[in-house]
Amino acid sequence: MSERQKIAVIGAGAFGTALATVMALDGCSDVTLIGRDLALMADLRDDRIHDAVLPGVPLPDNLQFSAEPDALEQADLVLFAMPAQAHDAAAHYYGPYLRKEVVVVTCAKGIERSSGRMLTDVLRASLPNNTVAVLSGPGFAADIARGLPTAMSIAAEDLGVAEHLAQTISSPTFRLYASSDRIGVQLGGALKNVLAIACGVVEGAGLGDSARAALIARGLAEMSRLVVALGGSADTVRGLSGLGDLVLTATSHQSRNLRFGIALGEGVPADVAAGGLVEGAHTASVAVRLARKNGIEMPVAEAVAAIIDGRLGVRAAMEALMTRPITTE
Repeated sequence: MSERQKIAVIGAGAFGTALATVMALDGCSDVTLIGRDLALMADLRDDRIHDAVLPGVPLPDNLQFSAEPDALEQADLVLFAMPAQAHDAAAHYYGPYLRKEVVVVTCAKGIERSSGRMLTDVLRASLPNNTVAVLSGPGFAADIARGLPTAMSIAAEDLGVAEHLAQTISSPTFRLYASSDRIGVQLGGALKNVLAIACGVVEGAGLGDSARAALIARGLAEMSRLVVALGGSADTVRGLSGLGDLVLTATSHQSRNLRFGIALGEGVPADVAAGGLVEGAHTASVAVRLARKNGIEMPVAEAVAAIIDGRLGVRAAMEALMTRPITTE
């Protein structure tokens, strides 16, 4: 980090705790992790371990914890690390405690299901006086918290802001690359979850690695179509927050979205298979709505949404994909 700042991370789940941990370990900023659960935050302060989400990972002695929103009043930078569907409520709750010059960074990977809005748009509507950026890319919470090498993207409308954030947040093991393409970075992070579910379905149904490779390649193509249609760059899709995140999430069993897809492929009902937060399950249907609104074909996302909603079985969905008209690539 280039200068000492006061950083607040809102959201004491796995990813928020990991981000707070890696920034505190660097020792160049004062970092506070903020959560709503008073008892949990007291336990984290006393025990320095968050076994529920990061078992076996010690939390730094200099990492601070708070359940009080007024802890944000002195923050120079605030990271929103709660689930995507909770961003609007969180912005309304915490917004009054933020100073106007504070940059707010969304770290979730999703699209607001009710409205189809990007999370930067959700935050901008509720926090009109704050600059809003997005952090996304291939990084599992456990790897980040353990100090394993990780590279991700951070995007703001003003590239200079993104570059400053990259310098501020990056550490020897956590490297950020700046971008001005907030749309591409956000959609890459959101849509790769849907495609990871599809790859899990393939694995769970025993359809083979060749089918998985085809889904990754064709999924990347449909991701690119939607990103470009909504004003983003195809180059971003080929970078960390698109291809990089997709490969990670579609191949590693650390991925909740992949594990959810595996369960679906094995015949487990969607409501049973979820067993907790699976962002891709929320994103699939809204991605299909956005695609149809913009005249974009996204057959993989449509298949995932149909399987989750119970409108198609796995075999029927895969058959529909394989019998689409043969075209050029």
